Amino acid sequence: MIEADEGYFSIEASTYEHKTQKAGRGSKTKNNVMIMTESSILENIDTGKVERQARYFKAKVLIDYKMEGTDQTLQLAIANDDSIVFTDKSISYVNIANYVDIHISEKSNEQTTKETLKWVHIAISNAKRNFVGTYHKIKAKYLQL
Repeated sequence: MIEADEGYFSIEASTYEHKTQKAGRGSKTKNNVMIMTESSILENIDTGKVERQARYFKAKVLIDYKMEGTDQTLQLAIANDDSIVFTDKSISYVNIANYVDIHISEKSNEQTTKETLKWVHIAISNAKRNFVGTYHKIKAKYLQL
């Protein structure tokens, strides 16, 4: 099972780019990074509580915000087509069902963030905190490293 989502990471930009930027998707001071997490469902036999545990993480800087980039990145990241992929209802994830066994997309809300896409959001948060705490901003050409 794979959780997939995109995060927008702050990158170094000129003063002009800061003044003329737009907020959110397409900002000149942010770069789009797709984060994928392999997660497994574990059930505690004694309590019956079901939790997900993360195993592997993969991140890929996307050059644009189009669905072709996310499709290609996800296809290269998964080993076979019998995967279950969890995403939010972004327009970038429309074609995923064509090359995986099951694609489950849910509207982003507090419950989705805490349960369905828990580990991918934790990975995005930790990476952003690491960059801000250590480097403050990073040049776009070094973000994939």
